[in-house]
Amino acid sequence: MNIVLITAGGSGTRMGYCVPKQFANVLGKPLIVHTLEKFEHHVGVDAIAVACLEGWENQLREMAAKYEITKLKHIVPGGATNQESIRCGVEALALHYAKDDVVLIHDAVRPMVSEEVISDCLRVVREKGNAVASLPCLEPLLIQADKDSSREAHRREGLMRAQAPQGFSMGKLAEAYREAEKRGISNCVAACELMQRLGETVYFSRSELMNIKVTTKEDISMMEKLLRHT
Repeated sequence: MNIVLITAGGSGTRMGYCVPKQFANVLGKPLIVHTLEKFEHHVGVDAIAVACLEGWENQLREMAAKYEITKLKHIVPGGATNQESIRCGVEALALHYAKDDVVLIHDAVRPMVSEEVISDCLRVVREKGNAVASLPCLEPLLIQADKDSSREAHRREGLMRAQAPQGFSMGKLAEAYREAEKRGISNCVAACELMQRLGETVYFSRSELMNIKVTTKEDISMMEKLLRHT
């Protein structure tokens, strides 16, 4: 089976909305619903779980019913950090799924993921054991001397931008988050970082420039423009 774990535990206070950004309304529906629909409509996805911000579980169930997100099978409490949200989700899913089932981890606020990106992530994780949707780094990278200036550039050759989804086997994922807890590894911003800190090699799958993560109000405006033309 292929299960998607959506992380939606953040409060999103930086954007200044009266609701967490994953529940903010974008072109008539909540941001998280745009994301859920991409996996709901993908033939390779069997089930969806959401690590949800505490207190928003009932609203999420209502949204799923309203927008016919039938693959949403599990809602678990999110954590204070992304790593904690993933750990909570993985622990819950490990009770229901086999070790060789695939789990795709995805951000609730990354709603423009395409069918092709999801499919390639599933392909690579089946072939190589894990997959991280990634893009080559094309922009110059400047190393800060202080908050206002730089005196040195970092070579961009050989650098990749890790995005989502990120896919792993259920067994490997559960084992990794247990081991991280034992070693005191915390605040990894993504599952791929945690895996690398445990000594694992991660493999690239294809991503796209449109696969943006919504973090600012400008990103919301960009998403609206992209949605109007898709």
